[in-house]
Amino acid sequence: MTGEPNTPDPFGEAPPPEPVRVVVADDNPVVRAGLTALLTARGDLEVVAEAADGREAYEATLAHCPDVVLLDVRMPGVDGLAALPHLVPLTAVLMLTYSGESDIVHEALRRGANGYLVHGEFTPDELVTAVRDARSGRPHLTPTAAGRLLAQLRSEGDADSAFVGTREGSWRLPAATSTKNLSQVQPDMAQSMSDRSTYGLSAREAEIMELIASGMSNQQIAATCFISEKTVKNHINRIFAKLHSTSRAEATAKWLGTRGSSTRYGGGRW
Repeated sequence: MTGEPNTPDPFGEAPPPEPVRVVVADDNPVVRAGLTALLTARGDLEVVAEAADGREAYEATLAHCPDVVLLDVRMPGVDGLAALPHLVPLTAVLMLTYSGESDIVHEALRRGANGYLVHGEFTPDELVTAVRDARSGRPHLTPTAAGRLLAQLRSEGDADSAFVGTREGSWRLPAATSTKNLSQVQPDMAQSMSDRSTYGLSAREAEIMELIASGMSNQQIAATCFISEKTVKNHINRIFAKLHSTSRAEATAKWLGTRGSSTRYGGGRW
């Protein structure tokens, strides 16, 4: 007598593992299509959704529960760094980007990315391996990312104890093998990492102050940061107190003054 149809055969081969489910987030549709074609050609990888910015990546993650999100840094609307804190509690996130600037690499890993890959520094097989490893919490850094991060840690005097946090725990930074000169990416956000210490702003307050300085309204800031407008106002009240300011214009002038830049504030009140 035969067994039930769904009963596994104890003498047969083990069933294949479930495919790694991936969301690809990049604002360039050509890059998304290329990554999707590359990954889906492997039998154990499945692209379940594509996204053009951080908000779409977050929504796709909620809808499809992927194992890994491949996330670009520089995207219009909600960028990769802004989306990271919302994605990391849900799944593994692997940065896949042209942005190799050291402060951005450091901040992405600090916010919980499982790895950082710079385009042009990996083969298709290496990308596939990194995606597979991301699901189990094994991190990957391409040479520029590793080199830039190690150089920054050395300049700060803490390279010997350089641990980076991910949702899977902590891991030690691997040795760098080379560095390359890349164009500056998101200089204002990178600069804010050092500027915030001048006034004692938290990471979130520095992020919001940057958005204020760019001319965003409270509604726009709330959408970018995935928080309510009331929470934005609470942050702004604390920012104003720390910057000893009574208006957005005054706070922006002081904030931009810490880096010797000309004012680029677009106006408006909160």
